Amino acid sequence: MQKIFEEVSSLDDRCYKNFFLSEDILMEHAAEGMASYIKCNFANNINITVVTGSGNNGADGIALSRLLHANYDVSLFFAKEPKSEMALLQKKRAQALGVTVINTLEECDIIVDAIVGTGFNGNFNEKLTTILKKINSLQAFKIACDVPSGMTKNGECAKTTFQADITLTMGALKKSLFLDEAKDFTGKIEVLDLGIARGLYETQTNWQLLDNDDLQLPTRTTQNSHKGSFGHFAVLCGEKQGAGIMTALAGLKFGAGLLTLVGYENHQLLNLPYALMYSHTLPTNTTAIACGMGLGNEFSDKELHNFLKNDLPLLIDADIFSMDIILEILQRKNIVLSPHPKEFVSLLKITNLADITIENLQKNRFKYTELFCKAYPDATLLLKGANVIIGQDKEFFVNPHGSAKLAKGGSGDVLSGLIGSLLAQGREPLNAAIHGSLAHTKLAQNYTGTDFSLTPEDLIHGIGNL
Repeated sequence: MQKIFEEVSSLDDRCYKNFFLSEDILMEHAAEGMASYIKCNFANNINITVVTGSGNNGADGIALSRLLHANYDVSLFFAKEPKSEMALLQKKRAQALGVTVINTLEECDIIVDAIVGTGFNGNFNEKLTTILKKINSLQAFKIACDVPSGMTKNGECAKTTFQADITLTMGALKKSLFLDEAKDFTGKIEVLDLGIARGLYETQTNWQLLDNDDLQLPTRTTQNSHKGSFGHFAVLCGEKQGAGIMTALAGLKFGAGLLTLVGYENHQLLNLPYALMYSHTLPTNTTAIACGMGLGNEFSDKELHNFLKNDLPLLIDADIFSMDIILEILQRKNIVLSPHPKEFVSLLKITNLADITIENLQKNRFKYTELFCKAYPDATLLLKGANVIIGQDKEFFVNPHGSAKLAKGGSGDVLSGLIGSLLAQGREPLNAAIHGSLAHTKLAQNYTGTDFSLTPEDLIHGIGNL
């Protein structure tokens, strides 16, 4: 896992005060980090254009041009003339070495965006908008310095924002890089050290970024075991029965020892997979329940209440977020909620926490996740999206590994099965949400077909090769 911060200016200030590092030293290391990335990944003598602004983000770019000058065909393009003290100093240093300054943007092998960093206020003038459109149109490999120009500190993106292939961010990860809207602009994200080990530069934070290597799959190390040793996962089968079946099959494939679909009418389930049991009542040895997928109007609140009249671990998804019974469910202890944005907006309204639009939520995903988790500290929230957010009380995690491959009906039902299966096998709700989500995104990453062809069945089939 990696730490994520709201802002890093306070971390820079800490370096100045506690470690006696100057702004110049941090900037030189930022530029050296970018130069090292380019030297390790690209051959000498290629054409590199560094586009800079007037502030310290621009100064980072100017310093980079100086460091690359001897080995590459480097040109500086001033989108705005240097104005900050450090930008003027770096310009003076670059000029002393004879770094080329150009007035027209042309095709090149690499283009570096150092126009504006985390201080962007959300507005570009016509000149800068034209420049950004031009550099986005170039075929060059695109590198963003710290954050892509056009992205605010909250992660909102201007209509014209730099579209990076990679963002080389300084010192530590910023929340702004992981808003859903930002995902189409950041490309890959790497953190550069600033002259001090990252572990010393960073301080405490409640937010963590999940890495693929964090995934902890179910294990079966005890040989003296039986099917009941690995839990009995019960899935409430609603009006759209396919959703419940996909959840159940994913849960079974992910390690649950027993799987039962629970509902009132089984005569319609003509093609129920042989490994799945069906019951009108909750099995007495149930160890976890999933409810909401394809629920529709199959059950009344009273019937749902009877099914959920227990303290078993519970995964809630889909239709149930618009039902009044959710307020009763939120009083439980061992619960995971996995809404998509529309469902979360409904949940916030029902709980009287906020009455907002989906657009408002998407621009403030971190804020409303924290708001909900503060109000319901015993619940684990998994907010679906391009970057999945998982929170419980004061602990928060971002899974950035999702992709458009998963944007298909039924993908969420598979996720419910993965999380519910882990709950049934004894995982705590937060742990189940984290590792169910990581398994889900890993399944999409492992899929070798076209990005538009992934189906829930493909995800379930891939569980065996995680």
